[in-house]
Amino acid sequence: MNDWSPVAKVYDPLKAGSIDGTDVEPHDRAVWRAMVARYKPNKAVVGDPLLTLFVARLNPQTTEEKLNEVFSNYGDIRRLRLVRDIVTGFSKGYAFVEYKEERSVVRARRDANKLVVDQSELFVDFEQERTLKGWVPRRLGGGQGGKKESGQLRFGGKDRPFRKPINLPVTMNQEWGGGGRECERGGEREERYRDGSLSRERETDWGSRGRRDDRDRGRERGVEREYHRERRDRSYERESTRERESTRERESTRERESTRERESTRERDDRRERDDRRHRDDKYRHRDRR
Repeated sequence: MNDWSPVAKVYDPLKAGSIDGTDVEPHDRAVWRAMVARYKPNKAVVGDPLLTLFVARLNPQTTEEKLNEVFSNYGDIRRLRLVRDIVTGFSKGYAFVEYKEERSVVRARRDANKLVVDQSELFVDFEQERTLKGWVPRRLGGGQGGKKESGQLRFGGKDRPFRKPINLPVTMNQEWGGGGRECERGGEREERYRDGSLSRERETDWGSRGRRDDRDRGRERGVEREYHRERRDRSYERESTRERESTRERESTRERESTRERESTRERDDRRERDDRRHRDDKYRHRDRR
């Protein structure tokens, strides 16, 4: 636990696929691919990796001129490279920006992260391909961040750091004897009880402590049951509210349909009455001509 860090110091695909870095088996196939990958950084890449920023989640329409305009506000840029497809020439959505000074890199990483450029929120972090040992890119199953829906969730980065793992031995000691010195005292008492040197009064004290622990557990279970009961009642209330709303909608729909039927019936009656009147008028007019 002393060397634990929310951000990965050495890239391990198995830890990157774990929420707290304690998994012993990969949780998806991409982790397997990253574990068996033998990736080496591109030696053709030039520039100082400690002065280079990685900019991701770019709008496909964003150009080098736009990036130069945005990131030049944080310092003098030595080199900027927008990664494009070698066949189509379209942007792949990420770029690398190298500054001349370290303070410009730190300021750009701090202020440009989550900056909106061309209606896209940027992700800015230090370059890790040449600075993080064992780095495997996302196209080979590695990387950091990501979404659970994509089936490739990674941890250990700035965007999605590790969660602090639970120390199970300490938790067990706290439940047994309060942890630390209290646990040692509990062990001594148990040894004394086995040797017969512990009095019946102490034995009664241990029994009462056990009964108190049982009562505390029962109280916690009761609170938990009450919590689940309240959740169930709220879910029932929401369902009943939805049923009432659906009933109201059905009634209003029926009322509208009945209104339309009445209107259509009136229209038919009026049309028949007009036809009958016209027929009588034609009949009398023909009789008058005779």
